[in-house]
Amino acid sequence: YVWSVLEGWGIPRVPPDLEFRHSLKEKATKVGEDKLYQELEEIDPVAAQRIDRRNVRRTIRALEVHRGIETPFSQLQYKKAPPFNTLIIGLTADRAELYRRIDLRVDEMIKQGLVAEVEKLMNMGYDFNMPAMSGIGYKQIGMFLNGELTLAAAIQQIKFETHRFVRHQYNWFRLKDERIQWFDIQSKLDSEITTLLAKFAKG
Repeated sequence: YVWSVLEGWGIPRVPPDLEFRHSLKEKATKVGEDKLYQELEEIDPVAAQRIDRRNVRRTIRALEVHRGIETPFSQLQYKKAPPFNTLIIGLTADRAELYRRIDLRVDEMIKQGLVAEVEKLMNMGYDFNMPAMSGIGYKQIGMFLNGELTLAAAIQQIKFETHRFVRHQYNWFRLKDERIQWFDIQSKLDSEITTLLAKFAKG
C-alpha cells in the first residue's frame, strides 16, 4: 500500500465479488493454497511473480479481477508520477535486536489483555475468516480459545509469525534502496532525522 501511493500505481476498478471470493477460499481449504496460486500462474504469470504464493488474499483478488473483466491483473496495473515530493525514512536494526523487541512486545500485548480482547470479539460474533481477525496475534489467540493450541504455543507462534513478517518487510523495503533514508534504531537518531526533515521541508 505504501509503494502504491509513493509510486503512483493505478488500482483496477473492479468491485469485490464476495460469492466468488468465498468459493475460492473454500477451494483453497479443500485442495490447498498452492492450487489457487497455480491457477494464477496459468492465466497471469506476471501477476503471480509479484505475489507471494502464501498470500492467499492477494491471489484471490488477482483471480477475482481477471474474472470480472477477463483481463490479466498485471495489465491493469500501471504507474504514473505522483503529484507530490516524498521523503522516505526507514528504521532498522540488526535482526537479533528486532526479534528481541518483537518478543517483548508480544509478551506485553498478552499482559495488556490480548486474550480477553479476542474472546470479546468472538462473543460478539466476529469470524476468523474476516481479514481483521486473521491477522497475526488474533488468529493464534483464537486457536488457543478454541482449544487448538496451548497459550504458550500460541504466544510462540505469534512471535514466529511476526519474525517472518519482518523478513517479508525487508523484501518490500530493501536496505539497498537509495530512495529510503535508513536509520538504526539503536543509535541516537532524533537530531539526524529532525535535520533531514527540516531540509526536506525547505525544499
